Amino acid sequence: MTQPPNQPPHGGFGAPQEPPPGGGFGAPQTPPPPQGPPAGAPQPGYGYPQQQPPQQPGPYTAGPYNSGPYGQPQQPGPYGQPGFGYPQQPQYPGAPGAPPGGSGSRNPFRGKPALVIGAAVAVLLVIGGTVWAVTGDDGKQDKKPVAKQTDDPEPDSSGGAPVNPGDGSGDGGEDPEDLNAGRKAGESKVLWYKEAPDAPGSGADAPGMWITDRTAVKAAYKELFAYNVGDGKPAWETIAFPEKICAVTHEKTSDDKAVIAYMSGSSDRAKCNQLQLVDLDTGEKGWTQEVADGALFDSALSIEMSLTGNTLMVGRSQSGTAYDVRSGKKLFDSAKYGDAPCFPSAFAGGERLIQVASCGAGGDNEHDEVRELDPTTGKVKWTYVYEKGWRIEWAYSVDPLVLHATKEEDGDKKLWNIAAFTADGKVRSQVSVDEDFAPGCGWAGLGGGLQGCEGAAVDEDTLYLPTEATTSANEIVAISLADGKEKWREKSPVGESMVPMKVEGGNLIAYVEPAYDSGGRVVSLPLGGSSHKPVKLMQNPQGVAAVENSFYSKAIDWVGGRFYISTTRLTGNDESKEKLMLAYGK
Repeated sequence: MTQPPNQPPHGGFGAPQEPPPGGGFGAPQTPPPPQGPPAGAPQPGYGYPQQQPPQQPGPYTAGPYNSGPYGQPQQPGPYGQPGFGYPQQPQYPGAPGAPPGGSGSRNPFRGKPALVIGAAVAVLLVIGGTVWAVTGDDGKQDKKPVAKQTDDPEPDSSGGAPVNPGDGSGDGGEDPEDLNAGRKAGESKVLWYKEAPDAPGSGADAPGMWITDRTAVKAAYKELFAYNVGDGKPAWETIAFPEKICAVTHEKTSDDKAVIAYMSGSSDRAKCNQLQLVDLDTGEKGWTQEVADGALFDSALSIEMSLTGNTLMVGRSQSGTAYDVRSGKKLFDSAKYGDAPCFPSAFAGGERLIQVASCGAGGDNEHDEVRELDPTTGKVKWTYVYEKGWRIEWAYSVDPLVLHATKEEDGDKKLWNIAAFTADGKVRSQVSVDEDFAPGCGWAGLGGGLQGCEGAAVDEDTLYLPTEATTSANEIVAISLADGKEKWREKSPVGESMVPMKVEGGNLIAYVEPAYDSGGRVVSLPLGGSSHKPVKLMQNPQGVAAVENSFYSKAIDWVGGRFYISTTRLTGNDESKEKLMLAYGK
């Protein structure tokens, strides 16, 4: 393919280009039926030379959003994805950071964290930085909210120091530091916390965090812990796995179950292929399964898992296998297809099952494709093909489907494109906001994969992204999925970064990072009306600011009036007395 005509100089922001007669490059084309992709191709956005992040003094250094708890050095993860921490994020006129050596470029002989979009439709591209957003076949079908208001009881309001509940074996006790000391009127308190378990000196993964109506469950190294959400007492006996945990389903089933994967051994040849279903409320173990290797170069050395209804999709480096999560029975394989050929390289679950494939590696027909699969049969519902050079990195949402793709240019630049799709795989809009976004992708630990962006939120018609913090407070920008344009933006109420968590009850719930002299806070941004100024829901005490800032990477959630935070990477430093998880309430 040749360079699009009338391309503006790189490094600037230009208006969307008009497509030449007969299609080709330029503005997004009205996509034809999936059977025949148009000749058009996405148009690159305009990126600045890629900036290299400053070197961190250590793998677990704390700091602001882009260089601290969310700004960790990138670790290779399953599917070639930066594993733990906040990798350099794609920025509008800015270069998304390339993954570290060995995990950045995708090819069919290795896994990758990003979705590769491709299909029988034209590629969606950033036109002057614009992205296409999806609403549905006709924009009228029913939409499910990203998050629902919970019915959890109000948290306990009694005073006193928090307690480390331990794991029920007598390893708990009162907090020697008293994280609630000096707590001011109106501030939240730490209801309970858990000290991090022993881990190797090189560190260990602590992926996942699941909150049900009854329990808060956390994985760390080789163990799975569970606590009552109200008082933090152990909810069931800690589950110890024979080898280290290597993947988890970051979501849970409708009846509060999750699948944990652990290694087959401790040698360098061990595989991440042992699956265990666990009931998060009771700790009861369900079925077990061993993930088989695929064809040559398609092993289960690392895997990625996602849930869609009752379907568990397990992705290997070049394929995937679907299981019935209720029984562990195999449903279907998602394998190599086409003449290119195309290798499934990433999956995203939720309301829909999305597959990304890498096609024609190294050849003239090299490209990415994205598909929607029937979660029960694996039948392909539609396919969308991206132009050569574009790589699908993240799925901000699957319903509506909103994808982030990048393209390298001139060796030191990266262009980005954010597009939204309709329910039948047609491009609805592309983001046209000239901004450096920092959605915090890849920091939630162990196989966040295609859905590894914790710092972004999507509802039926809007995408919410945080800007990169520079010399002042950052902002959250609301972007219409109907036309890709900015609807509004709101600045963080303090000098620290504010990142969206979820949409709940007609409000955007966001987390504001702690400062050196104050704890983090949870805020609510009203989505209706003309004012979207943050309303403080919870202010954490200053005594926990250092703890919140100490996490190399973190998982956060707001459920039933409580705020939960946990690390997703353990340092392995026995003298640091690091925390694994904390629960805050009023």
